[in-house]
Parts: sequence; structure tokens; C-alpha cells
Amino acid sequence: MKEYGPERIHTIGLFGHGGSGKTTLIESLLFTSKATSRLGRVEDGTTVSDYDPEEVKRGMSMNLAVVPIEWHDNKFNFIDVPGYADFRGDAAAALRVIDGMVLVLDATGGVEVGAELLWQMAREANMPRVVFINKMCRDNANFAETVRQAQERLNEAVTPMHLPIGSARDFRGIISLRKRRAWLHHNGKDGAYEDADIPAEMYDQAIAMAHGLIEKIAVTNDHLVEKYLEQGASAMTGDELREGLRAGIANNTIVPLFVGDALTLSGIPQLLDGILDAIPSAARRITTGHDLISGDEFLLETRLDEPLSALIFKTMADQYVGRLSYLKVFSGTLYSNSTVLNPRTGQEERIAQLYMIRGKEQVPVDKIIAGDVGAVTKLSNTVSGDTLCSPDRPLYLRGIPYPKPAFTGKVTPHSKHDVDKLNQSLSRIVEEDPTLQIGRDAQTGEALLAGLSESHLALIAERIKRKFDVSIDISIPQVPYLERLQSTASATYRHKKQTGGAGQFAEVSLRVEPLPPDPQREDPLEFVSEIVGGVISRGFWPAIEKGVREAMERGVVSGNPLVDVRVAIYDGKEHPVDSKEVAFKTAGKLAFREAARKANPILTEPIYQLDINVPDEYVGDVLGDLNGSKRGRVVGMEQVGSGRTIITAHVPLAECQRYSTDLRSMTQGRGDFTMHFDHYADLPAHLAQQVIATATHADEEE
Repeated sequence: MKEYGPERIHTIGLFGHGGSGKTTLIESLLFTSKATSRLGRVEDGTTVSDYDPEEVKRGMSMNLAVVPIEWHDNKFNFIDVPGYADFRGDAAAALRVIDGMVLVLDATGGVEVGAELLWQMAREANMPRVVFINKMCRDNANFAETVRQAQERLNEAVTPMHLPIGSARDFRGIISLRKRRAWLHHNGKDGAYEDADIPAEMYDQAIAMAHGLIEKIAVTNDHLVEKYLEQGASAMTGDELREGLRAGIANNTIVPLFVGDALTLSGIPQLLDGILDAIPSAARRITTGHDLISGDEFLLETRLDEPLSALIFKTMADQYVGRLSYLKVFSGTLYSNSTVLNPRTGQEERIAQLYMIRGKEQVPVDKIIAGDVGAVTKLSNTVSGDTLCSPDRPLYLRGIPYPKPAFTGKVTPHSKHDVDKLNQSLSRIVEEDPTLQIGRDAQTGEALLAGLSESHLALIAERIKRKFDVSIDISIPQVPYLERLQSTASATYRHKKQTGGAGQFAEVSLRVEPLPPDPQREDPLEFVSEIVGGVISRGFWPAIEKGVREAMERGVVSGNPLVDVRVAIYDGKEHPVDSKEVAFKTAGKLAFREAARKANPILTEPIYQLDINVPDEYVGDVLGDLNGSKRGRVVGMEQVGSGRTIITAHVPLAECQRYSTDLRSMTQGRGDFTMHFDHYADLPAHLAQQVIATATHADEEE
């Protein structure tokens, strides 16, 4: 592949619901541009972009893939983006580096949930967008209904640029509304077509739609409006229409829609031409850099003479070359055998060999210029979202806004072999998928893995087994309940032990009092001494406190920690020979437990805030579920446009650990949410008794 400047490089993301035909479309783009001489098939596992063993096995994309082609003396870097919600991290990464988006819709299924969610992400990123209706050769293909759904669910600005001639077995060509000509495809499934007049039976419809399209393009520019009104649609030149189209895309008044069939290659050359006309090249993209020395923001143009800035947008664990980092150069030129700076770590990285990527193929190159994408191997401390820049001009770019985890699972390794390799394998898998988070619950000691959903973590467990030979189970973690006291109580405990030699003796009297909950309090215990007259030597006070803290760790009714308590020791006795620290530790522990049991201990549960984004038609179902089985409390609702509502609710963690699955079911996958800890609240008595009974049974088994 020859070298291209930024003005001829386009990085385009292919998005769509799983099964809409993106991977097959990539194959047809490769074949049409003569980058390959045969069409790969998803069913056979022979496609360029789905090469991972998991993808071949499941017949679906699970990682983004970069596939460059050449078309009309331009370079297109197509990024095939997984369509299922569990892989939205790759969608977020692609949106950060592409110049434009193609949303692929299935003509037989219309606007499906995955397409809708991906469209929302692209809209929030203010990304230039076009739509491609695929699978027009399939039975039940319905162009008009798919367009209606796109205008209703995505954007009323969706505007057909093409009109199909027939559908299913009768699909035989496409009408260009801009050029007012027909392209009749051949039956050889090779993308070949012939230019023809618009069929007579479709002429009136096509001309009416063509006038509507040109009028819509004309209103993007005062000069074009005047020319259109004075001279008519036929006076508009191709360059004027192209510039007006790009202006309409930029101000969100036009979203071009194209049509075809990837399996038969129908409409694929026209789609490539349409992308070239509709989406600007990398040279028109301006990004914001942050000067690391001055702290100021400044604008970076996609030019070779600008300071070097590159963003890592995907990290893969390659079995042959180790860590493989995909990158986009936003400005300047990145060279092989050079040294760059990672401003996040403050460390320099050695760039050994750079590669152009085509699926799993890695072609060595000497450099990657502004606007282009490629990959580098064996970076030491650089992960997805990091910037690479020149050590002489330190700067950083905005990172990648990855979706936040919505489901947390407990990780249980199968064997000692798995335990030994667990931490390393989890760390490496998080490098590949930054939507994952690893941690350990300080209270329960459980190893935790958080992801986008329960099914997401199930797939990750399979990937860890295949890549790192570590077998794990993912299950629901324990709820970290806490115990608190409701009243003040006192107790005295005498510890006396005689074993033939030196004995043990300690007597402790103490009082427990509840402290008001305070999220800023770092220590759950306020320990004070009210000892008068030296009945307990000062040297034994730390031992008593240690015993109290040990008792608090296991609580007094449920095995959960007891928090927010003030303990005052006010009396006691000691023996001149037998009193030791261990004796006072034991006496303090047992005196505390006795007093705490008298102080009406209760259980409290963690309450999380859920911000739930759903289409308006599902608001009633979601509210009913929150107020009913979830024991939730709705604290706010906000209309966010496009027929969607954000519901804010406080929900006990015990009821929302599987909420990602529940919400998907209630909203047919069209809902989304984030959650974070908010506060602790009293657990209802009947539920507290169940928790206590479970803890008692577990203690008896031990």
C-alpha cells in the first residue's frame, strides 16, 4: 500500500447491532477495492476482521479490528466494531479515533437495540455519521420501514441518498437521488453494475425524493439556497452538493443513508463513493492538546509539521509478539526505532517496529503519519487511553471515556495452579478490556472483577482460560453488611486462667455508645479511658483496645463488622503477677461483646445510586420494578431528549447485583445504567433475621 497524506486518509468505524452484517461488509469492501481476491465467510471462520479463536467459534465479533483499503487514490482505515452491548468498550475506543461512523442496519430487522445504543454513543461524541441499510437481498427486507425506524429512533435528519430498485429476490439495483441515475447490478455477485435511466415505474418517486434531498442540502449555505431558488436543482454542481452535504452532516441537519447488500456486493462501490463525499478526511480534524509544561490547552491540526501526538486505543495480548498496542497518530509523525514520552507515567518508551494492521496481519512500516493508524509491540508501561508524544514537546490528549462497570462478580480460582497465576492473568485481561476493574473487598476478602454485565464476565472467564490457562468461576459476591448499635450499654468481664505455672488475670469494665454515621470518619472506633486511680495500668490500655477491635471485626450478631462506636473503659482490676497484655486483650474483647449485645445491635446494608437511562415507553415498568421487588426509592427523573428518561434511584445492593440482566430484560436491551455507592441504611428486621440465621448456620458448620 502506497503512502498517503492526511488529506487522503479516512478512518471509518463500522457500527451496528450484532448480526447486521458488518464483518461481511468488511469482506465486500476488501474485495470491491481489490485488496483481496476472495470473499471470506463468517460461517467458515475465514474473514479478515474476525480472526480470534473465540470469534471464529461464536461467529461474531468480540474485538475491534482494523482493515485498511485503497479507493480512488484515498486510504480508508475501516474499524470493525463489535455490535453487542458487552463490548461497548471497543465502541468507545473506536469513537475516540475515527473520522466518521457508518451505522449498518439490517433491512429485515430495522433499527435494533445495539444500533440504537451505538448511535447514542456516536451522537454524544459529535461524530459525523452515515447509515447503510444492508441485506436488501434477504427475504422480508423492507427499505421503507427501516428508513422510518431510523428517522424515528435515531434522528429525523436521516436522509436517503439512494433508493433501492426492488427487494429480496427482486433487488436489482440502486437509484442515486443526487445524480438522478440508476445503477443496475449484475448477477455475478462481483459488485459490477451498469449506469442506466431510472426505471419508469419509479421515476416520479425518485425525482420527488431527489428534489427534497437537494433542497435539504441547499439550505446549509446561503449561496446554495439562492442558486437553488433562482436556477433550480439541476444547476447545482457535484462539488457544491458535496460541500453542502458535509455542512449538513456537521450541523446535524443531514444524516446520509445508503443501501445495498454486502453478501452480493450490491451497492458497495456506491457506499465507498458516498463515504468519500460525506465524511471529511483526517486533515480536517482538529483535536485539543494539553501542554504538560504550561498546563494550557491548544489546538492540534492533523499535519505532519505539528508536534507528535498519538493515542493508544486498543491493547491486545498477542501470542507471538506479546503486547500489541493499536494507535492513532493525531499530529506529527511517529517513526520506528524512536523514543517517545508517555506523559501519564512520565517515562520514555522505546518504539521498536511499527506495523500497519489488516486484521491479524502485521505489515512492518517505517513510520505512521498524522491521521493514520497502526500498531507497535512491546510497550512497557503504556495502556489503552495513554498518549505518546515527543520528549521535547510533552503534551497529552484526551483519553477514552470507557463505559463504567455495571456488574461485579466474585472470582474463585479452581486450583492452586490457578491461584498462583490469577493476579497476573487478571491484570493482563484488564489491559485488553479497560471496561473491566479488578479489586478485593476489604471486608469479605473476596477477589472481585467488575464488568459491563454478567454475560460479559462469563465471556471474560472463557478468554482467561484460553489465553492464560487459568480456570475461574464468577459468582455473586457477599453483600458487605455492617452492624451498628442503637443504645448505650455497659459490661464487666473477668478473665482468669490458671494452668499450673503463671496464670492470666484481667478484669475490664467498659461502656459502649453509638456514634452518628459519618462518611468522613476513617476509624470505626473511638476508644477512650475513664480510668481513675490506676485500677488498670496505662500499659494495658492498648491491649484492651486491640481486643475491642478484634471483636468489632466479626460483630456480635451476624459476623459482619461493627462500626461507629465509642468505647470507654472506666473500671477494672489487675494482678501484680498474673496480669498480662494477652489477658487484658481477651477481657476487653469479651467485655465489649457482652456490652454490644445489650446495646440493641442492628444490621445496615449498602445503598447504591442507580442512574437509569431508558426509552420513555419503559419508564413505567422500571419504576414498578424499583418500587416493588427492588425495595428502591426513586429520587429523581429527567427527560433527556430523543424520547428517553433518566431515572435516579437509591437501591439496596442486595437487590441490584444482577440489575444489568434485569434491565436488559425489561427494556429489550434498550436501557442502560450506572451505579455507585451512596450510603448505608438499616436493613428491615425480617431480612436481618435471614442474614443472621445464615451467618449462624455458617458458624455452626465451621
